[in-house]
Amino acid sequence: MTTGVRRRMGVEERRQQLIGVALELFSRRSPDEVSIDEIASAAGISRPLVYHYFPGKLSLYEAALKRASEDLAARFTEPHEGPLGARLLRVMRRFFDFVDEHGPGFAALMRGGPAVGSSATNALIDSVRQVAYEQILSHLDITEAPPRLELVIRSWISLAESTALIWLDGRRIPRAELEVQLVHDFAALTAVSAAYDEEMTALVKRMVQDEPTDGPFADLAARLIALAG
Repeated sequence: MTTGVRRRMGVEERRQQLIGVALELFSRRSPDEVSIDEIASAAGISRPLVYHYFPGKLSLYEAALKRASEDLAARFTEPHEGPLGARLLRVMRRFFDFVDEHGPGFAALMRGGPAVGSSATNALIDSVRQVAYEQILSHLDITEAPPRLELVIRSWISLAESTALIWLDGRRIPRAELEVQLVHDFAALTAVSAAYDEEMTALVKRMVQDEPTDGPFADLAARLIALAG
């Protein structure tokens, strides 16, 4: 009979393991509530060994956040195929998948706290927002946004973040409804801006010209018409 021998990990492999363990713990509780001892125990190593790879919890949190931010940014990537409304809805579904998987960590990140708020973490958050902004621009076939469009897109990204935070606090509204509502919000913000700007008017007309009658944008129009009646 032979007994199993614990395999010795290389430096980078161990670092990646610790990042994965930290992400898992942060997804269940706020980073401020997770101790280095818990991370060490979950990884099957001693507390001093954690400090061998990371100077402290903040540096480990920043490394975990970097991996999570790359994951979140990737969820805004969507093939340029089909109607815009359907594309945005798929993006919102993946966004809420991430929020669902990393709830406490996402909430702590967006609301701030002792474990967050460093220049490094703020830069990562801003990088995700910028990726989201650039992705939306690309789906509109626009390289450089006019001022009103930039305002619409960045406001919508902030709205998505706020909506997700409110949803996490009790999940009192069905997630699927919020995903559709956020797509409607994007269309509504764009339409309101179009009322003040000819360039935005042309953009809205281009946005809706290929939308199907059963798509999110058409659904919003039908709901508004019903309200008016």
